[in-house]
Amino acid sequence: MFDGTGDSRVHLRTYYDKLVRVGNVERIRMKLFMRSLKEDALSWYISQDPKKWSSWVSMVSDFMDRFRFNIENAPDVFYIQNLKKKPTEMFREYATRWRSEAAKVRPALEEEQMNKFFVWAQDPQYYERLMMIESRKFFDNIKLGERIEESTKSGIVTNFEALQATNKDLQSGGVSMKRDSPPAHQNFPIPRPNFDRRPPKEYTTIAESIDQLYERLKVVSYVTPIPAETPENPSKWVNPNKSCAYHSNMKGHTIDECRSLKDKIQSLIDHKIIVAKNPL
Repeated sequence: MFDGTGDSRVHLRTYYDKLVRVGNVERIRMKLFMRSLKEDALSWYISQDPKKWSSWVSMVSDFMDRFRFNIENAPDVFYIQNLKKKPTEMFREYATRWRSEAAKVRPALEEEQMNKFFVWAQDPQYYERLMMIESRKFFDNIKLGERIEESTKSGIVTNFEALQATNKDLQSGGVSMKRDSPPAHQNFPIPRPNFDRRPPKEYTTIAESIDQLYERLKVVSYVTPIPAETPENPSKWVNPNKSCAYHSNMKGHTIDECRSLKDKIQSLIDHKIIVAKNPL
């Protein structure tokens, strides 16, 4: 039913197709038209004098004149790229509302275009993660967006832009550059596990085990397993009976003993990306 919003041409085409059995009996088509309207559209119809409509064409002409604004004011690409999530909305509600508006854009958007514009419309907290699945189905965006939303509520995510700086620091070993002058693409070396015993380092005490926190951070892609690299001359500290999930199950140490992972988690804490809850 047509409520006065949306594309009036689409409604007319749909209504006409439903009454194909009526044929060319205009009076029946005109009489039943009221039953396809509701809210503002129905109020407009009731306020009219049916006697002025001598034919189906004349009634349709008035109908189109009244609701032509909907077509002329249809959302465009610029509008949907700036359609933001409301503070009171859940991510799924927002994504559904956004797609509904995007479906009104003319010419119609392909699925790939819709995904791209949806990602571009996001705030930094969602944008960086959704960019990873930009070419997939729209529902994939919703699922990942909900995971990010849940992580924010649980306290794992507190400052997304700081996370970007952290990742650059960990990769390059230096200070991240300013946002308005992005660095050229570089192939940074993957950090190698240090098998030699290093001087003791103090880490922030956390309420859960390293392996539990690792799994939670991996869900939101804040940490990802790094390739295993077997050293040419393993030191005496390497235990072949132990393996580390962070180093892609490489033999030598457990994830609870992994200095590389502890350094990464400590950096996330220092940059206030995650909040460490002290054990009771």
